[in-house]
Order: sequence, then C-alpha cells, then structure tokens
Amino acid sequence: MTDITAVKTKYAAEIEAASDLKSLDDIRVAALGKKGEVSMMMRGLGKMSVDEKKVMGPALNGLKNDIAALVETRKSALELDAMNAALASETMDMSLPIDVSMGTLHPVQQVMEEMAVIFSDMGFSVAEGPDIEDDFHNFTALNFPPGHPARDMHDTFFMVADEGEEQKVLRTHTSPVQIRTMINQKPPIRIIAPGRTYRCDSDQTHTPMFHQVEGLVIEEGTHMGHLKGVLMDFVSAFFETDVDVQFRPHHFPFTEPSAEMDVRYERDGAAIKIGQGDKWMEILGCGMVHPNVLRACGIDPEVYQGFAFGMGVDRLAMLKYGMPDLRDMFAADTRWLGHYGFSPLLQASLATGLS
Repeated sequence: MTDITAVKTKYAAEIEAASDLKSLDDIRVAALGKKGEVSMMMRGLGKMSVDEKKVMGPALNGLKNDIAALVETRKSALELDAMNAALASETMDMSLPIDVSMGTLHPVQQVMEEMAVIFSDMGFSVAEGPDIEDDFHNFTALNFPPGHPARDMHDTFFMVADEGEEQKVLRTHTSPVQIRTMINQKPPIRIIAPGRTYRCDSDQTHTPMFHQVEGLVIEEGTHMGHLKGVLMDFVSAFFETDVDVQFRPHHFPFTEPSAEMDVRYERDGAAIKIGQGDKWMEILGCGMVHPNVLRACGIDPEVYQGFAFGMGVDRLAMLKYGMPDLRDMFAADTRWLGHYGFSPLLQASLATGLS
C-alpha cells in the first residue's frame, strides 16, 4: 500500500507540472501504458495469494483510475490555456483601415444580393433548403411522373443509396424549397429561393453546378397578370433600364399555363445590350402553379392559386456585366475576380443604385 501511495504522489506531481499536452501524454503512457509502471504492478497480481489479491486488486484499480482522472483534469486545463493563448494572439484591431484591394465580392453573390433587394421591395422573403434532396421534394411533388426525362441519369446527379434506403439526388433546381415552404407554411406565401443547383452539363454557358433564384406566390385570387407585372418590374429594376419583354407559351410539369419570358436586346460587337434592338432572348421560365403541386403540399387549389418563376443567376450576371464564359466564374482566377468583382463595402440598394 505504501508503494501505491508513493506512485500516486509521484505521478500527481508530474501531471501537475506538465506544461503541454505532449509532455502530459508521455506521463500518461509512462504510468498507464502497456508497459507503464501501474500496468506492470497490476501484472504482479497473478503471483499473489488470494488474500493479497483481494487487497491489492481494488487498490491498484483505484490507483489507475485516480491517475487517469488527474490526467484528464490537467488535459482540460492545458487545452483551455492553449485556446486562451490562441485567442489572445489572433485578435484583430477593428479600428485598422481595411485594404479593400485584397478582396472583392464575387459577381454571383453581387447579383444574388441585387435580386434579393428588388424582390424584398415587392414583399418577398428569402427561403433556403438542402442541396441534397429526396425524390418526393425534387420530382414527385413537382408533378414529375416516373419516367419523365428530367429524371434521366444524364441530367441528374443520383447518389448511391445503401440497401433499404431511399436514393438521394443533388437537387436539379431550387423548386424543392418551394415544396418545403408550402408544406410547412400556410398561405399567403411570397418567397424567393436562391441557391446552388446541379445537373450533368458542361460547356461555355453551362456548368455542373450553377445558381438559381426561384420565386413563389400563393394567395387567393392570384392570376397571370400578377406574374407578368412582377417579372416586368424585376427585369427593369435589375438591368436598371426600361426593358421590353414578351411571354411565349412553354411547358413545365409544375406550372399550367407555363411561359418563357424574353427580353429585347442587340449585339454591339462582343457586347450585349439589354432593352434595345430587334432581337429577343429567353431569360427565365414561369407559370401558374399546377393544381397537382398544390394538392401534393396540402393546399386546396379551389381556394388558392399561385405563380412561380425561375432564372439562372450566373447567366443574368453574364448578361448584365459582360462576362463571355460561364466557366470563368468557378476558375478561382484572382485576375478575373479582381476585374469583375465588387467592393464588399458597397451594398446593393434601389435608392442609390444596385451596382
């Protein structure tokens, strides 16, 4: 017993004196490791008599537990000291001037902020959802029947599912955010859903990951005229000029009737000028929310109607700010970011100008 007391006293002093985690762990191994002093003492139990084992067994176990507890206590104290030291050395003087030239706001983020400002002025709020979706939210609830081309492996990133689990997908649009909102929130609803989307496509104007903003309005008495008015006001505010638009019939499974909206433009060399000229460019898709979608979300289509729209953020950024290749947005080239980036200190505002 005297030896046990002496061993405990020795290691307690060494543990208390440990100045860092490495030296503390060395002490732990010296005491409790496979070849540690306490471990070797416990191996000696096999040579003792039954009466000696009854005394020494609990005593050695107590010694082992006491040393382990002392190590953990000292470890917590050393970790706290290390964190406090890091916090003290990594503080930043917020009164120092900012070198804005060292970084800029990415055009995609700038355009998302511009769009949020415009739609918030119309009473829309921002909603978000997960990038990884299930079949119901990404397809079924949006009136995509089984076998629909949009479910094809060449368009959608399907994830490998474990046996017995549902297969997940990287969302192909931000429309699942609309579904989640309609399920969890009672009308009236007026939201936009910005975010990343994923499709198997890559060229000068398409990337496997891109950004969308979709909008949704669910209210009583909503009609196509409201949809057209919202989108016409949006494009004029976004491009900061009067823009002529036209709506063409189209087909989307989740809206009926559906349409694509074109804006008037002309080419001036490599530049595209929105709002003038005699050519038309498709810029977004829209339509009245299909009754099947409302029913899938528990909303009575006999009482509520709604409209939805969606547009590519990256493409809008290209059109507004004259970027020729979509792939450059994701190349992480500091020269490109320095040229097309925006000052992080200048916030988009309808009063002072979006850009």
